[in-house]
Amino acid sequence: MSDFEPEIALLSARDDAEWLRVQREYQGRLYSFVQRRVRDRDACEDILQETFLGAIRGIGGFDPRYSFEQYLFGILRNRTIDHLRRQRSLQLVSQAEEGPVLEELVREEDTPATLGAEQDLAERGRALLADVLREWVQETWAEREFQRLMVIEGLFSAGWRNREAWEKLQLRDQTTIAGIKFRALKRMRELTAAFDPSGECSAQLASSLGEDPGSVGIDVAAVWRRSRASCPARHWIARRLAGSLEASMAEFIDFHIDSAGCPWCAANRDDLSRRSREQDLEAMFERVGASTMRLLRSRGELPP
Repeated sequence: MSDFEPEIALLSARDDAEWLRVQREYQGRLYSFVQRRVRDRDACEDILQETFLGAIRGIGGFDPRYSFEQYLFGILRNRTIDHLRRQRSLQLVSQAEEGPVLEELVREEDTPATLGAEQDLAERGRALLADVLREWVQETWAEREFQRLMVIEGLFSAGWRNREAWEKLQLRDQTTIAGIKFRALKRMRELTAAFDPSGECSAQLASSLGEDPGSVGIDVAAVWRRSRASCPARHWIARRLAGSLEASMAEFIDFHIDSAGCPWCAANRDDLSRRSREQDLEAMFERVGASTMRLLRSRGELPP
Protein backbone atom coordinates (compact mmCIF):
# COMPACT_ATOMS: atom_id res chain seq x y z
CA MET A 1 0.00 0.00 0.00
CA SER A 2 1.44 3.38 -1.03
CA ASP A 3 0.70 6.80 0.44
CA PHE A 4 -1.32 8.93 -1.95
CA GLU A 5 -0.31 12.55 -2.55
CA PRO A 6 -2.52 14.39 -5.05
CA GLU A 7 -1.34 16.64 -7.86
CA ILE A 8 -1.79 20.13 -6.43
CA ALA A 9 -1.81 21.66 -9.92
CA LEU A 10 -4.80 19.50 -10.85
CA LEU A 11 -6.57 20.36 -7.62
CA SER A 12 -5.97 24.06 -8.19
CA ALA A 13 -7.44 23.68 -11.68
CA ARG A 14 -10.57 22.17 -10.06
CA ASP A 15 -9.97 18.83 -11.77
CA ASP A 16 -13.06 16.74 -11.05
CA ALA A 17 -11.37 13.33 -11.11
CA GLU A 18 -8.48 14.38 -8.87
CA TRP A 19 -10.80 15.85 -6.24
CA LEU A 20 -12.94 12.70 -6.26
CA ARG A 21 -9.79 10.64 -5.77
CA VAL A 22 -8.80 12.87 -2.87
CA GLN A 23 -12.19 12.28 -1.31
CA ARG A 24 -11.96 8.51 -1.71
CA GLU A 25 -8.42 8.37 -0.30
CA TYR A 26 -8.86 10.64 2.72
CA GLN A 27 -12.49 10.47 3.80
CA GLY A 28 -12.05 7.43 6.04
CA ARG A 29 -9.25 8.82 8.17
CA LEU A 30 -10.92 12.24 8.40
CA TYR A 31 -14.17 10.61 9.49
CA SER A 32 -12.33 8.56 12.13
CA PHE A 33 -10.82 11.75 13.57
CA VAL A 34 -14.11 13.62 13.88
CA GLN A 35 -16.04 10.55 15.08
CA ARG A 36 -13.85 10.43 18.19
CA ARG A 37 -14.97 13.96 19.06
CA VAL A 38 -18.55 14.29 17.77
CA ARG A 39 -21.09 11.62 18.67
CA ASP A 40 -23.84 12.54 16.21
CA ARG A 41 -23.32 10.72 12.91
CA ASP A 42 -25.22 13.29 10.83
CA ALA A 43 -23.05 16.05 12.30
CA CYS A 44 -19.93 14.03 11.44
CA GLU A 45 -21.14 13.78 7.85
CA ASP A 46 -21.78 17.54 7.72
CA ILE A 47 -18.30 18.29 9.08
CA LEU A 48 -16.75 15.95 6.53
CA GLN A 49 -18.68 17.66 3.73
CA GLU A 50 -17.66 21.13 4.94
CA THR A 51 -14.03 20.02 5.14
CA PHE A 52 -13.88 18.99 1.48
CA LEU A 53 -15.67 22.17 0.37
CA GLY A 54 -13.23 24.24 2.44
CA ALA A 55 -10.31 22.36 0.92
CA ILE A 56 -11.48 23.08 -2.61
CA ARG A 57 -12.07 26.75 -1.92
CA GLY A 58 -8.75 27.21 -0.14
CA ILE A 59 -6.47 25.15 -2.37
CA GLY A 60 -5.01 28.30 -3.93
CA GLY A 61 -3.35 29.06 -0.60
CA PHE A 62 -1.88 25.58 -0.11
CA ASP A 63 1.55 25.75 1.56
CA PRO A 64 3.90 23.14 0.04
CA ARG A 65 5.92 22.98 3.26
CA TYR A 66 3.15 20.79 4.61
CA SER A 67 1.63 17.57 3.32
CA PHE A 68 -1.82 17.56 1.77
CA GLU A 69 -3.01 15.38 4.64
CA GLN A 70 -1.92 18.09 7.09
CA TYR A 71 -3.83 20.63 5.01
CA LEU A 72 -7.03 18.55 5.18
CA PHE A 73 -6.70 17.75 8.88
CA GLY A 74 -6.18 21.44 9.64
CA ILE A 75 -9.47 22.30 7.96
CA LEU A 76 -11.21 19.37 9.65
CA ARG A 77 -9.97 20.49 13.05
CA ASN A 78 -11.37 23.98 12.53
CA ARG A 79 -14.74 22.66 11.33
CA THR A 80 -14.91 20.37 14.36
CA ILE A 81 -14.16 23.29 16.69
CA ASP A 82 -16.89 25.36 14.99
CA HIS A 83 -19.41 22.56 15.48
CA LEU A 84 -18.54 22.03 19.16
CA ARG A 85 -18.74 25.76 19.81
CA ARG A 86 -22.17 25.95 18.19
CA GLN A 87 -23.35 22.99 20.23
CA ARG A 88 -22.07 24.55 23.43
CA SER A 89 -23.72 27.89 22.71
CA LEU A 90 -27.03 26.16 21.98
CA GLN A 91 -26.64 24.00 25.10
CA LEU A 92 -27.42 20.89 23.09
CA VAL A 93 -24.60 18.87 24.61
CA SER A 94 -23.22 18.43 28.08
CA GLN A 95 -20.29 20.75 28.76
CA ALA A 96 -18.84 18.13 31.08
CA GLU A 97 -18.63 15.68 28.17
CA GLU A 98 -17.93 17.87 25.13
CA GLY A 99 -16.17 20.73 26.93
CA PRO A 100 -12.81 18.99 27.42
CA VAL A 101 -12.84 17.88 23.77
CA LEU A 102 -13.34 21.44 22.57
CA GLU A 103 -10.69 22.81 24.93
CA GLU A 104 -8.20 20.18 23.74
CA LEU A 105 -8.76 21.11 20.09
CA VAL A 106 -8.57 24.85 20.71
CA ARG A 107 -5.29 24.45 22.62
CA GLU A 108 -3.64 22.84 19.60
CA GLU A 109 -1.29 24.91 17.50
CA ASP A 110 -2.30 27.04 14.53
CA THR A 111 -3.13 25.33 11.27
CA PRO A 112 -0.74 25.35 8.28
CA ALA A 113 -2.87 27.98 6.56
CA THR A 114 -2.36 30.38 9.46
CA LEU A 115 1.30 29.58 9.77
CA GLY A 116 1.91 30.22 6.08
CA ALA A 117 0.88 33.85 6.53
CA GLU A 118 3.49 34.54 9.22
CA GLN A 119 6.75 36.04 7.99
CA ASP A 120 8.54 36.97 11.19
CA LEU A 121 11.82 35.61 12.49
CA ALA A 122 10.10 33.50 15.15
CA GLU A 123 8.16 31.61 12.50
CA ARG A 124 11.30 31.05 10.44
CA GLY A 125 12.85 29.61 13.58
CA ARG A 126 9.91 27.26 14.05
CA ALA A 127 10.12 26.21 10.40
CA LEU A 128 13.83 25.51 10.81
CA LEU A 129 13.19 23.49 13.95
CA ALA A 130 10.52 21.46 12.15
CA ASP A 131 13.04 20.64 9.40
CA VAL A 132 15.64 19.64 11.98
CA LEU A 133 13.23 17.40 13.89
CA ARG A 134 11.95 15.70 10.74
CA GLU A 135 15.49 15.08 9.48
CA TRP A 136 16.57 13.65 12.83
CA VAL A 137 13.53 11.37 12.93
CA GLN A 138 14.16 10.17 9.37
CA GLU A 139 17.79 9.39 10.18
CA THR A 140 16.80 7.55 13.34
CA TRP A 141 14.09 5.60 11.51
CA ALA A 142 16.54 4.62 8.76
CA GLU A 143 18.94 3.33 11.42
CA ARG A 144 16.07 1.31 12.97
CA GLU A 145 16.79 2.94 16.34
CA PHE A 146 13.18 2.87 17.50
CA GLN A 147 13.97 2.84 21.20
CA ARG A 148 15.93 6.06 20.73
CA LEU A 149 13.00 7.53 18.81
CA MET A 150 10.55 6.62 21.58
CA VAL A 151 12.75 8.20 24.22
CA ILE A 152 13.08 11.50 22.34
CA GLU A 153 9.41 11.65 21.38
CA GLY A 154 8.49 11.02 25.00
CA LEU A 155 10.81 13.80 26.20
CA PHE A 156 10.22 16.34 23.45
CA SER A 157 6.62 15.78 22.39
CA ALA A 158 4.90 14.18 25.38
CA GLY A 159 6.81 16.34 27.87
CA TRP A 160 8.15 13.50 30.00
CA ARG A 161 11.00 14.05 32.43
CA ASN A 162 14.01 11.72 32.33
CA ARG A 163 12.78 9.62 35.22
CA GLU A 164 9.31 9.29 33.72
CA ALA A 165 10.74 8.14 30.41
CA TRP A 166 12.95 5.63 32.19
CA GLU A 167 9.98 4.20 34.10
CA LYS A 168 7.51 4.14 31.21
CA LEU A 169 9.92 2.63 28.70
CA GLN A 170 11.45 0.25 31.28
CA LEU A 171 15.04 1.00 30.35
CA ARG A 172 18.07 -0.07 32.37
CA ASP A 173 18.58 3.19 34.24
CA GLN A 174 18.23 6.96 33.93
CA THR A 175 21.76 7.22 32.59
CA THR A 176 20.54 5.50 29.43
CA ILE A 177 17.93 8.22 28.96
CA ALA A 178 20.48 10.97 29.54
CA GLY A 179 22.87 9.46 27.00
CA ILE A 180 20.20 9.14 24.32
CA LYS A 181 19.11 12.72 24.95
CA PHE A 182 22.67 14.09 24.84
CA ARG A 183 23.46 12.41 21.50
CA ALA A 184 20.15 13.46 19.98
CA LEU A 185 20.65 17.11 20.96
CA LYS A 186 24.19 17.05 19.60
CA ARG A 187 22.97 15.78 16.22
CA MET A 188 20.10 18.28 16.13
CA ARG A 189 22.54 21.14 16.70
CA GLU A 190 24.66 19.83 13.81
CA LEU A 191 21.57 19.74 11.58
CA THR A 192 20.65 23.26 12.66
CA ALA A 193 24.06 24.54 11.57
CA ALA A 194 23.75 22.72 8.24
CA PHE A 195 20.23 23.99 7.52
CA ASP A 196 20.92 27.56 8.70
CA PRO A 197 24.48 28.42 7.55
CA SER A 198 23.83 32.15 7.99
CA GLY A 199 23.03 31.56 11.66
CA GLU A 200 19.96 33.80 11.43
CA CYS A 201 17.68 31.43 13.34
CA SER A 202 20.24 29.27 15.11
CA ALA A 203 20.26 31.42 18.26
CA GLN A 204 16.56 30.75 18.76
CA LEU A 205 17.08 27.03 18.48
CA ALA A 206 20.10 27.04 20.77
CA SER A 207 17.91 27.83 23.77
CA SER A 208 15.12 25.53 22.62
CA LEU A 209 17.40 22.53 22.10
CA GLY A 210 18.80 22.89 25.58
CA GLU A 211 18.57 20.93 28.79
CA ASP A 212 14.81 21.43 29.07
CA PRO A 213 13.22 21.61 25.58
CA GLY A 214 10.14 23.81 25.46
CA SER A 215 10.89 25.77 28.64
CA VAL A 216 12.55 28.67 26.82
CA GLY A 217 12.86 29.79 23.22
CA ILE A 218 10.68 27.97 20.71
CA ASP A 219 8.19 25.44 22.08
CA VAL A 220 9.75 22.19 20.83
CA ALA A 221 6.74 20.07 21.82
CA ALA A 222 4.35 22.29 19.87
CA VAL A 223 6.58 22.25 16.77
CA TRP A 224 7.02 18.47 17.02
CA ARG A 225 3.27 17.89 17.13
CA ARG A 226 2.37 20.53 14.55
CA SER A 227 4.94 19.32 12.03
CA ARG A 228 4.03 15.69 12.73
CA ALA A 229 7.76 15.05 12.88
CA SER A 230 7.51 11.41 13.94
CA CYS A 231 4.26 10.34 12.28
CA PRO A 232 4.79 7.10 10.33
CA ALA A 233 3.45 6.93 6.79
CA ARG A 234 0.02 5.38 6.44
CA HIS A 235 1.38 2.22 4.84
CA TRP A 236 3.48 1.51 7.94
CA ILE A 237 0.33 1.69 10.08
CA ALA A 238 -1.38 -0.68 7.64
CA ARG A 239 1.51 -3.11 7.93
CA ARG A 240 1.37 -2.86 11.73
CA LEU A 241 -2.28 -3.90 11.62
CA ALA A 242 -1.42 -6.74 9.28
CA GLY A 243 1.29 -7.95 11.67
CA SER A 244 4.03 -7.72 9.05
CA LEU A 245 6.46 -5.38 10.84
CA GLU A 246 9.54 -6.17 12.85
CA ALA A 247 8.89 -6.05 16.59
CA SER A 248 10.80 -2.83 17.31
CA MET A 249 9.02 -0.88 14.57
CA ALA A 250 5.62 -2.22 15.64
CA GLU A 251 6.42 -1.21 19.21
CA PHE A 252 7.23 2.33 18.12
CA ILE A 253 4.01 2.72 16.12
CA ASP A 254 1.97 1.53 19.11
CA PHE A 255 3.90 3.92 21.36
CA HIS A 256 3.42 6.84 18.98
CA ILE A 257 -0.35 6.36 18.83
CA ASP A 258 -1.20 5.09 22.31
CA SER A 259 1.47 6.56 24.60
CA ALA A 260 2.46 9.77 22.78
CA GLY A 261 -1.19 10.17 21.80
CA CYS A 262 -0.99 11.23 18.15
CA PRO A 263 -4.61 11.92 17.08
CA TRP A 264 -3.80 11.96 13.35
CA CYS A 265 -2.21 8.51 13.32
CA ALA A 266 -4.97 7.20 15.59
CA ALA A 267 -7.46 8.35 12.95
CA ASN A 268 -5.47 6.55 10.26
CA ARG A 269 -5.38 3.37 12.34
CA ASP A 270 -9.10 3.55 13.06
CA ASP A 271 -9.84 4.01 9.38
CA LEU A 272 -7.62 1.13 8.26
CA SER A 273 -9.04 -1.16 10.95
CA ARG A 274 -12.62 -0.36 10.05
CA ARG A 275 -12.24 -0.80 6.30
CA SER A 276 -11.98 -4.53 6.63
CA ARG A 277 -15.07 -4.91 8.82
CA GLU A 278 -17.53 -2.15 7.96
CA GLN A 279 -19.31 -1.51 4.69
CA ASP A 280 -22.09 0.77 5.93
CA LEU A 281 -19.92 3.88 5.71
CA GLU A 282 -19.67 3.54 1.94
CA ALA A 283 -23.18 4.88 1.41
CA MET A 284 -22.39 7.92 3.53
CA PHE A 285 -19.15 8.55 1.67
CA GLU A 286 -20.99 8.31 -1.66
CA ARG A 287 -23.53 10.88 -0.45
CA VAL A 288 -20.76 13.22 0.61
CA GLY A 289 -19.05 12.87 -2.76
CA ALA A 290 -22.20 13.38 -4.78
CA SER A 291 -23.37 16.37 -2.77
CA THR A 292 -19.91 17.95 -2.93
CA MET A 293 -19.86 17.82 -6.72
CA ARG A 294 -23.48 19.02 -7.00
CA LEU A 295 -22.91 21.95 -4.70
CA LEU A 296 -19.69 23.00 -6.37
CA ARG A 297 -21.20 22.88 -9.83
CA SER A 298 -24.28 24.78 -8.70
CA ARG A 299 -21.99 27.58 -7.49
CA GLY A 300 -19.89 27.53 -10.61
CA GLU A 301 -16.77 26.30 -8.84
CA LEU A 302 -16.37 23.29 -11.11
CA PRO A 303 -17.09 22.83 -14.81
CA PRO A 304 -20.23 20.76 -15.56
